[in-house]
Amino acid sequence: MTTRDRQIDRRWEQLHTWGPYGLLGISVVLAVASSGLFDYSTAQWWSGWSLAGAALVLQLWWHRTRVRRPDRGRTPSRAGTAYYAVRWALAFALTWIDPFFAFYAASGYMDADELIPGTAGQRTGLFASAVTVAGAQAGGLPFGNPLQWVLFAALLAANSGLQMAVAHLQQQEAQRSHERNATIAELERTNTALQQALDENAALHAQLLVQAREAGVADERRRLAAEIHDTIAQGLTGIIAQLQVVAGAADLTTARTHLDRASALARHSLGEARRSVQNLAPVALEHDGLPEALKKTVAEWGERTGVRAGFTVTGTTEQLHDEISATLLRIAQEALSNAARHARATRVGVTLSFLGEDVILDIRDDGQGFDPLALPERTGSGGFGLDGMRARAERVAGSLAVESEPGHGTALSARVPLVRHE
Repeated sequence: MTTRDRQIDRRWEQLHTWGPYGLLGISVVLAVASSGLFDYSTAQWWSGWSLAGAALVLQLWWHRTRVRRPDRGRTPSRAGTAYYAVRWALAFALTWIDPFFAFYAASGYMDADELIPGTAGQRTGLFASAVTVAGAQAGGLPFGNPLQWVLFAALLAANSGLQMAVAHLQQQEAQRSHERNATIAELERTNTALQQALDENAALHAQLLVQAREAGVADERRRLAAEIHDTIAQGLTGIIAQLQVVAGAADLTTARTHLDRASALARHSLGEARRSVQNLAPVALEHDGLPEALKKTVAEWGERTGVRAGFTVTGTTEQLHDEISATLLRIAQEALSNAARHARATRVGVTLSFLGEDVILDIRDDGQGFDPLALPERTGSGGFGLDGMRARAERVAGSLAVESEPGHGTALSARVPLVRHE
């Protein structure tokens, strides 16, 4: 409930509490001021003052009830119905003595819906109050001529009809207010549940990132083992073989030839070792964001391999979470490495796209291509090459798609969620 709604409710409460006092006071003042217009007997005077005093006592009792028992004094009940009936009877008797007490009788218009249970009972209470007020407006009870009865009937119809219409509108407004409050409460519950879900999702996402880091460490160990086995170990084996030939060479020319081969293998193995160590951690991301790091990586790869390579960014650039940036950079490095080793491409294009809640990395080449279904399955967990790139993407709730055909190049597409930097 808003502050304005609370202020309106407080003013209604003040009107229901102090309104009957005010109307009774106005009636008494007008009755005294107009006493010269009526020929009151002593019995009528004493009866009027006694009834006015009884009305004041009734109001004081009900006021105390409202203060001590708000649930009983502010909601329809039998006690409220009894209070309404007694007040109406006192107002009717006072109006019979002096028509100006119709002001006090009009207090029945204010709180019938608050005191009397049920729509039928409320309508009956309003009609009874209209009878008293219309009788006073017609000249006061009892009537002395037929014209007063005609006037009374017209005033009764006008008063009761107006009050019934107002009561109906108030009931509709109360119903709309109730429905509005119920809708607001439901929206608040929904918002609370949504916030809880968002908090749980954030916690789960943080947990997934931690697991991704841990899995990434294990993946790097496997990758480094594969690098050592596939490059450095093989290079060292080749060097040993060349040196063995040199040891048994019969002439200097043969020995020099094999020494040159051993030297070339050593330099190649050293380069592979440096590359493997470099890829242990995304050094390129230490000072640059992912777009800048990818741009430099693609440019350096193109210079090293002699292949024409281009890099493009589409969409609104976002500062990504470190784990997301590292994953996409590693996938790009692995894809470029595969292109250099196997594709025999003359052109490679890398595109980084920011699309709403996703980030997409596309690597395309015009190389010799391959049949993805004909690739041998890797054993062990994770694997290398395509398996490794796919595992990297899946660890951050992403995916990797491969499209290739012999003689028609290869296209890789890694899609991962756009998680912003904290």
